[in-house]
Amino acid sequence: MRTIIVDTYEDLSLVAARLVGDEIGEKPDLVLGLPTGRTPVGFYAALVQLYRQGRVDFSRVVTFNLDEYYPMDPRDPRSFHAFMQKHLLEHVNVPWDHVHIPDGRAPEPEQACAEYEHQLARAGGIDLLVLGIGHNGHIGFNEPGAPRQGRTGPVRLAHETIQANFGSVGPGVPRFALSMGIGTILESRKILLLASGQDKASIIRRALLGPVTPDVPASFLQLHPSLTVILDRGAAAYWPAS
Repeated sequence: MRTIIVDTYEDLSLVAARLVGDEIGEKPDLVLGLPTGRTPVGFYAALVQLYRQGRVDFSRVVTFNLDEYYPMDPRDPRSFHAFMQKHLLEHVNVPWDHVHIPDGRAPEPEQACAEYEHQLARAGGIDLLVLGIGHNGHIGFNEPGAPRQGRTGPVRLAHETIQANFGSVGPGVPRFALSMGIGTILESRKILLLASGQDKASIIRRALLGPVTPDVPASFLQLHPSLTVILDRGAAAYWPAS
């Protein structure tokens, strides 16, 4: 595991974007796995800036998102389709037919998830997967108890995840998602984990320095042979001094 500790969230975002840009420079047809949430917003803004500066070309990049709420119309502003368009896809030259996001409208979610796995396989697998981490240790929407060998499939969201993402668990709020499983995630050739803020410091320590356990799904990342972790000072608050 390679750990990079930076001073601020802005530094984290820029370092992550440069690392991804370098990977695309080395492999222009990179298969890139992408997250949503608060942490990657700055990372996407930094990637867009690199693109506008002519330092990154996305024209051959293929993207696969980690997850999507279910049920969820892609036109809904709460959807991860809308998130990705707003923060990245409308601003760079990724061809639309290279973009893959789980189908939150699929009438047969299990079948849609199996097809997503087939699409991943046809693309040759993920070269670089970018991840955030939830306060309960989830990666993607693999909540505590998720199995090590899990594949892309429907998952039930934890109450605290719904509360964190929507502010309530009231009517109209999705209780499920379609998410890459931990087994799918760990098949990525490289993984980049981002965490920002002191509220993530405890779970980062548990996930990356504690025992590997389904109770902390992100702990399975310790098993990956090519993991890079970028933390700002807040998220590194409980990290051992080097």
